[in-house]
Amino acid sequence: MKKSSLLAATLTLVSVCLLVAQNPAADKKPQTWEERAAARFGDTPTAEDKARIEAALPEATATPKAERRILVFYRCEGFIHTSIPYGNHAIRKIAETTKAFTADFADQYSVFTQENLARYDAILFNNTTALNPDEAQRAAILEFVKGGKGIVGFHAAADNFNEWEEGIAMIGGIFNGHPWTAGGTWAFQVEDPEHPLNAAFGGKGFWHKDEIYWYKPENFQGRDKLRVLLSLDMSKAANRKPIETEKEKPKLGGKSPAEVDVAVSWCRELGEGRLFFTNLGHNDMTFANQTVLQHMLDGIQYALHDLDADAAPSSTVKVEVVPAPEAPAAATAAP
Repeated sequence: MKKSSLLAATLTLVSVCLLVAQNPAADKKPQTWEERAAARFGDTPTAEDKARIEAALPEATATPKAERRILVFYRCEGFIHTSIPYGNHAIRKIAETTKAFTADFADQYSVFTQENLARYDAILFNNTTALNPDEAQRAAILEFVKGGKGIVGFHAAADNFNEWEEGIAMIGGIFNGHPWTAGGTWAFQVEDPEHPLNAAFGGKGFWHKDEIYWYKPENFQGRDKLRVLLSLDMSKAANRKPIETEKEKPKLGGKSPAEVDVAVSWCRELGEGRLFFTNLGHNDMTFANQTVLQHMLDGIQYALHDLDADAAPSSTVKVEVVPAPEAPAAATAAP
């Protein structure tokens, strides 16, 4: 019996080895960015998803002062968000319908040269992660924005440039975890409902289902440099609960959960240029939310210098802060 079992096991192993030898790619995981992206995105967004996005397209708030072109960059060296093709589709259709700008899409670092960037008015980092441009490419990006152009970031644009401090500062901060997970619905407060980049919210706080980051304190630019537009409403128990754990306690800096400040969207001036960032955009169908898309488009138009807005750091201004409704059922921006 033992000899029969051993023979059977040996034959099975030989069969498996032969199959692998005949098809060596069968057990191979995607390695390159292109392979990983193809495996991650598949055939998305679907026709139904595209229809939902297109039904939610916003209108341009400002008339462009000149023809505008943006470079949408979506490469990832780290985690790849499935929402990337949804964001790309939304931006493509917004460009087509509003005529606020035209958009080119790229995933190769070779686009970051002074000569190529001279063609553009803004760079939009759509959920990029762990980007690591070389020294010349870094210099080209910084010269681009400080010379008067725009930088826009969606969600994971704040999970970038791990080895480039100036790049982290340019965006405003870098990922330090996401206790507010993608499956949760969170409360957001609007800081200065009269601010042009907050017009989409109609003067009201809201609840929205998405994943929200907080940022490493050692290089988060904070309210002394950023004009915070949206933040988590920590008066709500639903927002406090994810950080009332032993795991997250060390990140509180001695504060109670109710005292924690979690910025979500902000803008700032960078030399002669402008930055707009929002942490919204993890979930695929956030890009089918008209309120969020309007907020994003207004931020893009701000970065393009077509929509003027006060970028004085939050610590230097006194504004009204509008909390979220008590319950998600009263949400204004939830899908």
